[in-house]
Amino acid sequence: MYVEKTIRPKYVCRTCEGTEDEDKPTVRIAPVPPAIIPRSIASASLLAYIMVQKYQDHLPYYRQEQLFGRFGIEISRQDMANWQQQIYAKLAPLFDMMKQTARAGPVLQMDETTVQVMGEEGRADTQKSYMWLARGGPPGKTVVWYEYHPTRSHIHAKTFLEGFSGYLQTDGYEGYDKAIARRDDIMHVGCFAHARRYFFEAAKVTKKPQSAEEGIKHIRKLYRIEEQLRSENRGEQDFLAERKKQAEPVLAAFRSWLEKRAMEVPPSLLLGKAVAYTLNQWDKLIRYLESPYLTPDNNACENAIRPFVLGRKNWLFNKSPAGAESSCGIYSLIETAKQNGLEPLDYVRDLFERAPLAVSPDDWEKLLPWNIVTL
Repeated sequence: MYVEKTIRPKYVCRTCEGTEDEDKPTVRIAPVPPAIIPRSIASASLLAYIMVQKYQDHLPYYRQEQLFGRFGIEISRQDMANWQQQIYAKLAPLFDMMKQTARAGPVLQMDETTVQVMGEEGRADTQKSYMWLARGGPPGKTVVWYEYHPTRSHIHAKTFLEGFSGYLQTDGYEGYDKAIARRDDIMHVGCFAHARRYFFEAAKVTKKPQSAEEGIKHIRKLYRIEEQLRSENRGEQDFLAERKKQAEPVLAAFRSWLEKRAMEVPPSLLLGKAVAYTLNQWDKLIRYLESPYLTPDNNACENAIRPFVLGRKNWLFNKSPAGAESSCGIYSLIETAKQNGLEPLDYVRDLFERAPLAVSPDDWEKLLPWNIVTL
């Protein structure tokens, strides 16, 4: 930690005392260096450190306040929260570009999880709100986008999907079906990881674990095919054809087994629920064979939402809707940086240093994670 001292010289012309240029003040001072938060004691590096500490390392502001206090530095949790809001407002043009890019790729993955937000209008502080996540973008420009909404209503997904066309991969939440109803330009893709989870839970409680294990074995074969072909670095069309050739016999055998077990296992049992879920989702589950950009599951999206879930265990809730919205922005920056091979602290620091100089859309575009050249 260090204090950076900025010296701004003042000048006056002793000869004319400024009368030669009456439109300007007699005494002139050097301009203030541009900063992401003007007139603040916080440098770009300090702000980056604080944001990464909370949103990557899951250290709430009250704990950071205590940590700074041990160094003899007084930074209140309220100051840090206010700085977060100002950063979010300053980076609005960048966030708009990230959101647009997320919807510009051939595949969009979505997921959602709960979050507690205080001070929501017309809602009790104990009611659960939702953090929605989308992962998408063209090849080489992956965006992880967080959005806070008070409810789990399908209308939030529907609004986000405006302007997107391609494959939407999700779990079995029916809200996504409602969101894309009457949308011929969006193909819904299922998630084999969720299907496997149902069989795994059934295997833990059934008296005949080998029965549920049989379902897991079929799914495991699909993943082995996927892993092997991905490792061979085939061309897109070659990969697509070979994956379909190898996976279709496995899928046919799996479907036959599911239909047989559906007639034998009561739907009230966990195994029955696993079988029913997989059959109900079947057309969506096998759709991953249609595109080389699709995988059998939505795990990449779930992995991106996991840092939020870990952080939630520490900070527990957001004190306001505005705080929840700005936290989405910081999470989006950090997780998108990671998806594009950047160290989040380096990227966020460089972004905070250069953002005050950004004026045009081209300036902001150069600051996107796949364009920026970190120092």
